[in-house]
Amino acid sequence: MGHGVRPTAESDPGAAPVQLLDTAGVLQVSDATAEFLPVIEALSDDTLRSFHRDMVLTRRFDDEAGNLQRQGQLALWVPSHGQEAAQVGSARATRPQDHLFPSYREHAVGMVRGIDPVDVVRLLRGNTHGGWDPAERQNFHLYTLVIGSQTLHATGYAMGVAIDGDYATGDPERDTAVITYFGDGATSQGDVNEAFIFAASFQTPQVFFLQNNQWAISVPVATQSRTPLYLRGTGFGIPSTQIDGNDVLASYAVTLRDMDAARAGGGPRFIEAMTYRIGAHTTSDDPTKYRTDDELQSWVARDPIVRFELFLRSRGESDAFFASIEEEANDLAEDVRKRTLALEKPDNDSMFRHVYSERHPRIDEQREWLSNYESSFGETS
Repeated sequence: MGHGVRPTAESDPGAAPVQLLDTAGVLQVSDATAEFLPVIEALSDDTLRSFHRDMVLTRRFDDEAGNLQRQGQLALWVPSHGQEAAQVGSARATRPQDHLFPSYREHAVGMVRGIDPVDVVRLLRGNTHGGWDPAERQNFHLYTLVIGSQTLHATGYAMGVAIDGDYATGDPERDTAVITYFGDGATSQGDVNEAFIFAASFQTPQVFFLQNNQWAISVPVATQSRTPLYLRGTGFGIPSTQIDGNDVLASYAVTLRDMDAARAGGGPRFIEAMTYRIGAHTTSDDPTKYRTDDELQSWVARDPIVRFELFLRSRGESDAFFASIEEEANDLAEDVRKRTLALEKPDNDSMFRHVYSERHPRIDEQREWLSNYESSFGETS
């Protein structure tokens, strides 16, 4: 991945990804980065610290949840290690009224928007059939396990925003945009391409945010597409940009620009964040079967948290700050573990409760059958 930048959304097959921080954490000041530098310079020290905090806490939660799964406390875990910068930067670029549609790996995005991490645990432990009410979680919608379908959900919602006239009004408290997250594997799904068609046709106020982590389970991105994935968007008439997804500042600046454009009536935008899945696709996967250690280590060397810490230290951030974040992260992990172990088995009736809005004879029949079946075992000690 090159260290240059793409200064505009005009897609250029030969351009390097937008990068504001190189792997040594040095801010790139040049004519090419000039578009984004004022945005970065306007960020307060507290905001920059929050970027680091978000990434560190997410990774510590991610690690702890993986440990819990290995210890039999979760049915499955979906690691996000390595993708923190893409998620935190983009999430921090949204406004309170915006709506965010994730896939199933957006732990950092959810935490930025106020999701209790144990809500994610409950979902992947089988304690809930949905997870949370988006209206109570800053418009962060439900994790979506059907690959790519959330792009259609987001596009439909964005069409509704347009119909309601809640964009391009000039009122920053009202103008709304939608952002949807998906992976490189999802680009091979028909749903994603259909979402592009509807978004382009109706000029919806939304951003498609692709986290290209290089592998769709065991299939490399080079097998899925002979051209860079961000060029897919241009084929549908959607302005598209490729960014260094391990650069939290690039993720923030480009997403901020594109969300602002969408809110202002500029139609949809597409961002491809070039990053890497350091861990397995899920805890049921063994990535050593299909990728090399040399490839893995080349991406470990581009760690987004290490890069941003180097940047903050170059600005004079103290050891005490980083130590305090580590302590907070450890406290979070301890709290997640404690509350996970305290989760109780959901009652059987929960699987029937919201199938229909009103009582249904078929559901009543199934509920009664299960109750009788379990009662047939008698009392257990």
